[in-house]
Amino acid sequence: MKNKINKILTVMVLTIFVSACGNKENDNHSHSEERKTEVTEEHNESEEVMLSQQQFDALKMKIDTLTLRNMSGYVEANGTLEVPPQNEAAITTVVGANVVSIEVIEGDKVNKGQVVAYLSHPNIIQAQANYLNAYSNSNFLKKNYERQQKLYEAGVGSGANFQKAEAEYYASKAMVNGLQAQLRLLSVNTTSVRNGTIMPRIALRSPIEGFVQKVEVKTGQYVEPQTELFEIVNTHHVHADFMVFEKDVYKVKEGQKVNFIVQSIPDTELTAEIYSVSKTFEDNPKAVHVHAEIENKKGNLIPGMYIQGKIQVDSAKTIALPESAIFKEGDKHYIFSVEKENNDWSFKPIEVIVGEKDDKWVAIKFSEGIEENTKFAYNNAYYLMAEMKKGEAEDHD
Repeated sequence: MKNKINKILTVMVLTIFVSACGNKENDNHSHSEERKTEVTEEHNESEEVMLSQQQFDALKMKIDTLTLRNMSGYVEANGTLEVPPQNEAAITTVVGANVVSIEVIEGDKVNKGQVVAYLSHPNIIQAQANYLNAYSNSNFLKKNYERQQKLYEAGVGSGANFQKAEAEYYASKAMVNGLQAQLRLLSVNTTSVRNGTIMPRIALRSPIEGFVQKVEVKTGQYVEPQTELFEIVNTHHVHADFMVFEKDVYKVKEGQKVNFIVQSIPDTELTAEIYSVSKTFEDNPKAVHVHAEIENKKGNLIPGMYIQGKIQVDSAKTIALPESAIFKEGDKHYIFSVEKENNDWSFKPIEVIVGEKDDKWVAIKFSEGIEENTKFAYNNAYYLMAEMKKGEAEDHD
């Protein structure tokens, strides 16, 4: 009987011990779960940045709801400013002569027919004298021809004399016409020459209206025939001439808009519209010329200036934010939603998928839906992310 009681007591003690151990393990497990919950809550709370109103104002934060923006795909193209061939002129001389005076300097505006220089040479004077002699001789031969014609028609003059007078007159007339054409090329007034006035110098005149781009001569210099002396450019019709590479040609067509900058005025963006796409390739580089009419001409646009442009090849409305609103970490991109809590501002990161870029705007998509009136930060994304990381580091400490 005594042994039986001892066995029962032993079993009861073991049961109490096992139960106590089990309760201890359950208690430890419970504490562990609570700790995990606390860590998770702390981590979630650290996934935000709090700014006071003073910080908000100092950073000049921009916040707003998301709206659709017209985002354009584009083709990058470089080129130069050009003018049509009919708006450029090279002034030359048709005879060798000396430059007596130069009437313009580079940059001067000139009208069509305006004198840009005067030339002189003995050959020019001789040409006028030859014309005057030929004209006087032709008048004499004309009278002789008319007299011989009357005699021949009256039957008292020989046919041979009449034919000779006729031949001499028409030959002299051709000579006069030839010399007259030469003098007109020299801008010499042949009427004045016929009246006995010989011009010691001739004027070089601009064939178009425009600006003097180059002056290639000096006073007193002898110039050979067909030497380019001046270059005149009419910049009123200056246009953008882009070179588009072969891989992008199929995207470009007439009517598309182009945004571009000129190297000499980098802070000003100009716009143009394509009016012509070349149908042939240049060999070096393998590209085609694309001509665009400038819509908002500003500054001193001079042919030959280097330009950089973006041709808008397609357009679609999509959600977009400025580059400064997007933070990249690894392969992921984030933006910050914004809520006001009392006098402070709460910023929370949201992962997004980025798309096309148009100037400083980037198209974005959300992997999950968002509330319609949610506001987002439009700038300072890198600063906000840095502040959030700093807060996480302090929490871990």
